[in-house]
Amino acid sequence: METPDTTALARDLAPAGVLRASVNLGNPVLAQGTPDAPRGVTVDLAGEIARRLGLPVEFLCFDAARKSFEAMTTGRADLCFLAVDPARAAEVAFTAPYVHIEGVYAVPAESTLRTAEDVDRAGVRIGVKQGSAYDLYLTRTLRHATVVRGPEGVDVFHAEELEVAAGIRQPLTAHLAERPELRLVEPAFMTIRQAVGTTKARQPETVRFLSETVADLAASGFVAEALSRSGQDPALAACR
Repeated sequence: METPDTTALARDLAPAGVLRASVNLGNPVLAQGTPDAPRGVTVDLAGEIARRLGLPVEFLCFDAARKSFEAMTTGRADLCFLAVDPARAAEVAFTAPYVHIEGVYAVPAESTLRTAEDVDRAGVRIGVKQGSAYDLYLTRTLRHATVVRGPEGVDVFHAEELEVAAGIRQPLTAHLAERPELRLVEPAFMTIRQAVGTTKARQPETVRFLSETVADLAASGFVAEALSRSGQDPALAACR
């Protein structure tokens, strides 16, 4: 990386003098803890970006990606950590991914649905977390099945006795460990590319700095180590 003008970058990215990072505690792979004491790979990334710019960092924590996205687009946050999606990319300038996670389906053990392709048929209702990456993806790609949204995909799946639940592999697998009457549908129906983002109003130099920083942190092992420290699989780090 070239040595950037960090003063100008800091002024553009965090005009208030504090880097406000929007953190989604609703995705346990990326962030854990509490709003007062968040931790995880996104928290570590925000801290390192702030350090390189000579800025203090403030964490704004939410329980859903859509709320984190709204904080970014309404000017309450300077930085976000979200899955890359065309619906979001209209307003957010994303870096390359730093983590890849998977979206998977769960169904009752006796279900006739065996593959992701089987799920997209008339009469199949899929519970999703409203505004999540997989909600956006399924809304865009499904042709026959129906998306049913709720605060949590598994909750609406159980409450409304739906045919399918959609979610991130790690928390959905943990949920199924206590529910032998359910099973995962393999393989995953999507790869979720998690990236750092900021508003498109930022200068090109600022977006380039974020992209180069994320690439450096992925290549150096920083991302993998941050995942490991927070109890997550370091193999989820995006390869460079």
